[in-house]
Parts: sequence; C-alpha cells; structure tokens
Amino acid sequence: MTVEEVVEKDEKIDSKEFLEELKQVDEKYNLMREIKNGEKSHGELEKIPFVVKDAIATEGVTTSAGSKILEDYRPVFDATVVKRLKKSGAQFFGKTEQDEFGFGTFSTNNAFTTPKNPHDEERVVGGSSGGAGAVVAAMDKPLISIGESTGGSITNPAAYNGVVGITPTYGRVSRYGLVDYANSLDKIGVLAENVYGAAKGLEVIAGHDENDQTTAEKKVPEYSDLEKKQDLKVGVPKQYLELEGLEEGVKENFEESLEKLEETGAEVEKVDMPLLSADYAVPSYYVLAMAEASTNLAKMSGIRYGLEMDPENFEDFNEYFSEVRSEGFGEEAKRRILLGTYTRMAGYRDQYYIKAAEVRQKIINQYKEAFEEFDVLLSPSMPNIAPKIEEAESMDPAEIYAMDTLTVGPNLAGLPMISVPNGKSEGMPTGLHIVGDHFEEKKILDVAYSYRR
Repeated sequence: MTVEEVVEKDEKIDSKEFLEELKQVDEKYNLMREIKNGEKSHGELEKIPFVVKDAIATEGVTTSAGSKILEDYRPVFDATVVKRLKKSGAQFFGKTEQDEFGFGTFSTNNAFTTPKNPHDEERVVGGSSGGAGAVVAAMDKPLISIGESTGGSITNPAAYNGVVGITPTYGRVSRYGLVDYANSLDKIGVLAENVYGAAKGLEVIAGHDENDQTTAEKKVPEYSDLEKKQDLKVGVPKQYLELEGLEEGVKENFEESLEKLEETGAEVEKVDMPLLSADYAVPSYYVLAMAEASTNLAKMSGIRYGLEMDPENFEDFNEYFSEVRSEGFGEEAKRRILLGTYTRMAGYRDQYYIKAAEVRQKIINQYKEAFEEFDVLLSPSMPNIAPKIEEAESMDPAEIYAMDTLTVGPNLAGLPMISVPNGKSEGMPTGLHIVGDHFEEKKILDVAYSYRR
C-alpha cells in the first residue's frame, strides 16, 4: 500500500499495526530517536503516518539534533512543518536518528546510536537525515518522512536507501522550529517510497510562513498532480562524470537512466560547468557552512536549555561554558566549530569566507546560464553505494567531505532537487539526481514521475 492509495483510493491502514511494525524496525535497525503513538485527527492526509528528523521541533517530544548537549531538550512548540502535517490529518509517530546537528554523510556522527541500512545491516544509512530515509525503506506501509538538507542530506539517504527524496528551493518551506546548521543553506524536505508520496508531503508543508521571513510568498502548486514530461532537454554536467571515486556500478546505472529518458524523447547533452568540480564547490560549501554553524552553536552554552552543570564548581562562566561544550559536543561538531570560527576571524575572513561567498555567487550564475538552455540537470545522486559502517568510520574528514561533490552545488545555489531510485549495484540501491531551476519543484517531480513510470 502507498500514500497515493490511502489518499486517492481511500484505502485504510491500521495505526496499531503501524506502531508495532515501527517498533520492530527500530529494534532491528536503530532508526528512531523516539517513538510516539500517533494521535488521530481529520483532514486530507487522515491516517497517513509521518516521522520527523530529530533536528525539527516537536512539542513535548525529544529534539536533540543527534547531540548529547540537547539530549533532554523537549520543545514547547511544534515546527511549522509539523503543525501543517498534523493539521492535514497526518499522524505523528516520532523522531528519526541523524548526524549530530547535521554534521556528517553517514549518520555515524551520532551521540546515541548508529543506524543500520535496511538493505544490509553492515552498511550506513547515509546522512545527515539517515534515519528519515532508512525508515521509509524499512517500513512496509505508507509513510511521509520529513528530513532536512544543508549540503545534500536528503538526497544522500534517499540514494543509499532506495527511496525518493525531494529537497525544495530555499525559501519554499518554512524553517521555523529547525535546529539550524547553516541558515543560508538549510532546507526542510520530504522522503517517501515513491514520487507521489514526496509530492504530497511537500504540497502540505510548503508555503509562506509569517514566522520565517525567508519563506517565499509564491503560491504552492498542486505538486501531487503528476504529469508525464516529454520533449525534455536534459543537461549532464561533465564534471560529475569525471569525478574521482565515481563507482563503476553507479556510473552504469546513470548511463542506463539517460538512455531510458532518451527513449521517451528527451534530448540529453553534456554541459561544461567547471565550478561544480570538487576543487570549487566543496571548499566553498564547507567554508560557508562551518562559519554559519559555529555562529549558530554559540548559543549551546548550558544556560538556556540542554546540558547543564553546577556553576558553583567553576571559577567563572568561561570555564563553565568550555566544560559544557567539551562534554556536550562530539568530535565532528568541535571540528566544525573550530574551523568555522577560524574562517570568520579578522585577518582570515577576506581570505576564506568572502572568497567562498564569491564562488557561491558564481556557481548560482553558472546554474542560471545552464537553465536558460536545459529543463533539468541530471547526475548520479551519490558517487558510491552505501559503504560499510566500519569503512565509513575509518575515513578521514577530507575523504568524507569530497563525497558531497554531487550535492553541494545545487545546495549552495538554493535549487530544488530530487533523488529517485535507478537500480542497484552490488545489491545496494543507487539514485538518479534531478535538479531544476528555482521554484520548479513541480517540473522535477514530473520528470521523476516520468522516469519512474
């Protein structure tokens, strides 16, 4: 049964059965931070279950963002996306595991547990919305899963788990209630088993929000009214095909995907986009993201919420803050705080942060030029299949950061993108990545729907 069958054909699912299966799945794969018994409500998505990434506020339910420093934080309000889903009749069943504050590619940078891939328990689920993607793959029931992406954190787990994941245009969905990673990059999106489920979820959560001044006032299209696209002109950035580390099985599945689109009448052409190479996009992204992250995490000091200690045991507040943050943050969070602070310091800001911002603008301009000629841009979603957990934990940070090459470009530009399954390699899923121009979510959903059909 799918989300479409429940919504369009009025099929029914049993909430108690769903809850029991979710508990069994969590026990086996460690995908949930906290499980709740979905409350019944009325609306268009009545009876549809939904789960939410641990970085998104849920009233009275743990919102720790995968970090020990927020281990016991229970917000007194719902994020806008959660409110909208509940208002639509969808039933909330809990929070999913993630990398700490979104800092990671595999969901192994987690203070509480390491989620396991439902296709192979020895492999990672991807990150940082790893739990949100894997729970869709693991459940044999319709489900809308809410994730968040800063540099590819919806596309990545969608590809590794063989599900659909849509990341909208920056400003299309409210970030109110999100524990920020990088304010100018963060985007809340949807993971689901098929294109319709992702489209329907986005349709509900998208739109202007007076609590988030970065949200656009554009009307939300009926994303779920999916149409087959024909006579497409498709661009393939050649830098992505030349990427070091692109696995042969992933490349073969991508080439087969292009052939299938050509059979439907699409015109496929390579396009030169030099700024999307690992030499430019990845350094630009990480300088900007870490700078913003270090600023956002300054408030995690053991005063207002989260991890606390007895101030009487310290000589001054500087010592207190240092101890709280040393105890509460994981190694990757500390690394990004230090690097982000460094790039913002006087004397280094012009050398790193300002240059990265200039590269970002050039990347945006390069995309705009490409979309004057092409309807969409395509690439593999990730350069590899999900690695084994022990392999991921042994990689150095530079290796891990380089794996984001296929996703950081569109994230820097604030573009919408969707990952759809396009086959398997060595028994593990791979993904096709479809990127569109700003606010063209409907187009990329239609292209994804046409491809999957």
